[in-house]
Amino acid sequence: MDENINAMKAAVAAAIGALTGLWGWLGWLVVFWVGFMALDYLSGTAAACKEGSWSSAHAREGIWHKAGMIVVVLVAAGADLLIEIVLLNLPVLALPIQYPGLVCPVVLVWYIVTELGSITENAVAMGAPVPVWLVKLLAMSKSAVDKAGDALGKEDGDE
Repeated sequence: MDENINAMKAAVAAAIGALTGLWGWLGWLVVFWVGFMALDYLSGTAAACKEGSWSSAHAREGIWHKAGMIVVVLVAAGADLLIEIVLLNLPVLALPIQYPGLVCPVVLVWYIVTELGSITENAVAMGAPVPVWLVKLLAMSKSAVDKAGDALGKEDGDE
């Protein structure tokens, strides 16, 4: 029995190591985001069922909302890819550093923090006590990511 457990642990560790090597940290951001989207959908469904307000129309609206988020992440990834291609192929814009991508990770972190806030709201609707500091931490995190995103889009003359 212990041999099977050790073999399973080794297989899981090898799989995580291989996926990390393949995806890098950005891949894990995507995995976390998708997982939190699913948890948000499930916890929102549970909260609506508890309140007796679940409807298929509202559930479909949630799915469309999640699909729109996927489109935005794909656009952010496309923007990063475009910036990288331009930087690699236009010698006039050569930077002394590599551009590993910035837009997509910031968008993903923003969505992850948003999903965590929504999951927390769903937990409250299901009757779970939530520490006030957790709600504040999530709000501060979202604000920090918003500021980072705003800095990305700021031009020199902007206030």
